[in-house]
Amino acid sequence: MATAQDILQKLARDYALAWSSGEPEAVASFYAPDGEIVINRGDPIKGRAAVAEMAAGFYAEFPDLEVRCDLMRKGGSHAVFIWTLEGHHAETKNHVVVGGWEEWDLNDELQVVSSKGWFDADDYQRQIDGA
Repeated sequence: MATAQDILQKLARDYALAWSSGEPEAVASFYAPDGEIVINRGDPIKGRAAVAEMAAGFYAEFPDLEVRCDLMRKGGSHAVFIWTLEGHHAETKNHVVVGGWEEWDLNDELQVVSSKGWFDADDYQRQIDGA
């Protein structure tokens, strides 16, 4: 029988693998049907189709995108997924490595109902630009 920690670590591993798969629907499958994500206080991205579209945008920018889970913590229905994104920008070919995190509210099936994502957008852009 899997422990709560085993289940949490599997969720973190599988989410990172989904992001690294190049398959937008794989990322979206971690969200509840009406789940949403807000990145750096931007506009909410609501529903699996919109989440898949957002992921597809990252894949277009970084064809070799890899996401690693650095740390995962959960308390009740709230979790924090701390990650590192790495890849080469499609247009500039510059190597980009940026860290960030997502704060999740999860349902009973461990699907993301709400995510608030954060990363240093200025550093991200500097790396894309090669500055």
